[in-house]
Amino acid sequence: MTGRWRRDPRVAIFTDDPGWHGRALRRALAAHAIETVNVSLKDCAFALATGAPAVLIPGFDGALPRACFVRGVPGGSLEEVVLRLDFLHALELLGIAVFNTGRAIERTVDKAMTSFRLALRGLATPATWVYAASGTMPLELAARLAAGRPLVAKPLFGSQGEGVRRVDSAAVGDAVGGVHYLQDFVARDGPPFRDVRVLVIAGRARYAMERVSAHWVTNRAQGARCLALELTAEIGALAEAATAAVDIDYAGVDLMQDRDGGWWIGEVNGIPAWWGLQQTTSDDITAALAEAFVVKIVALETP
Repeated sequence: MTGRWRRDPRVAIFTDDPGWHGRALRRALAAHAIETVNVSLKDCAFALATGAPAVLIPGFDGALPRACFVRGVPGGSLEEVVLRLDFLHALELLGIAVFNTGRAIERTVDKAMTSFRLALRGLATPATWVYAASGTMPLELAARLAAGRPLVAKPLFGSQGEGVRRVDSAAVGDAVGGVHYLQDFVARDGPPFRDVRVLVIAGRARYAMERVSAHWVTNRAQGARCLALELTAEIGALAEAATAAVDIDYAGVDLMQDRDGGWWIGEVNGIPAWWGLQQTTSDDITAALAEAFVVKIVALETP
């Protein structure tokens, strides 16, 4: 497919804030003799002509990058976000290795679809209800609240624990974006409260850490401490099953353990940061990601 389009040997890293991750990826890919260019999806464009549609990426002079590593998809209006994902879809259609794909990011940024796919596979994830704020609360949900079973409300599109709150009554408050996303509250021992982040790369659970906080919202961005944790077969298998359900190249899977010792999949993050995880291990996580990325590139380029 890419034979009709001029190719650049460099790789695009889609990010609006390269920072530590951008520098680490540049070094890791340089070890594979691959040069990187940091680009924002905000600055890309389409030039669509019959027989010669083009994705215009700053810094590539009209050529296609050899591959793309997605570190961030900027927010914006619905039209802006759809367009930015369209660029990822188009590059994949042109035979470019995209890590993670636009489709995988769509599945994971949308918590409703993530939860649906996890539930469809029969995986251990909290019971979830999603409905328009202008609609009526499902009777089953109202009955649970009336019986004293708390819920957790989250933004449908959100990350880093922002906007997460506990709900104890049918008065759930304003919905973000006009949609309620509510899950069963998983009771855990604490304080301190703990959860586990597992990084899965190319279908294999590779690294894990424990996040510890005085608050039940245990995201690092909300003040949790990141501690080293042994990656057991049990949590590794659950994290791998979660990423298989959303079909993604690499992901951060959040797991919670209830008071009875059972494990639950909280979320699957399709654009995970790994700086905090790197602080808990002497292994080079970026090198592992770069290796998996290069394997995908070579597989697509091999006839």
